[in-house]
Amino acid sequence: MSDWTRRTSEQLPPARRERPLVRFRNAAGPRARVSGWLQRFSIPSEREIRVYAIVRSGGRQHKVAVGDIVEVDKISTAKVGDTVELSTLLVVDGDAVTSDPWVLAGIKVTAEVVDHHKGAKIDILRYKNKTGYRRRQGHRQQYTAIKVTGIPAAAK
Repeated sequence: MSDWTRRTSEQLPPARRERPLVRFRNAAGPRARVSGWLQRFSIPSEREIRVYAIVRSGGRQHKVAVGDIVEVDKISTAKVGDTVELSTLLVVDGDAVTSDPWVLAGIKVTAEVVDHHKGAKIDILRYKNKTGYRRRQGHRQQYTAIKVTGIPAAAK
């Protein structure tokens, strides 16, 4: 049989036969987070985490539960081992959802500072062709790792 004729799948060696569709395809690359249905089984589901809160720290919002370790922008006034309070935007306790700002004003999520560290390096390069203009700069964001120790229940 010449190379120019079409072969059927039975004539092809086992490695070249049609393979089933790959379910675990990660378009972002091999080092990206696991996506798809595998991720749903690797992290606790909403039904397992009965009490959680949405908190604000450093202009960002984070979903936290008791025992979670969260990376927030650096809290410069806190030292390792200190307790910090985070402002609460939402508290979910089972089926009870509290989002009223007047009730949440008195609720503060408590957390313990675990570590201060820097994030990954970001390279910044400015370039204009034909002029010789080049500027190179790097940046590493500073973060604080905190462990959530308590989410108080909302008053009913």
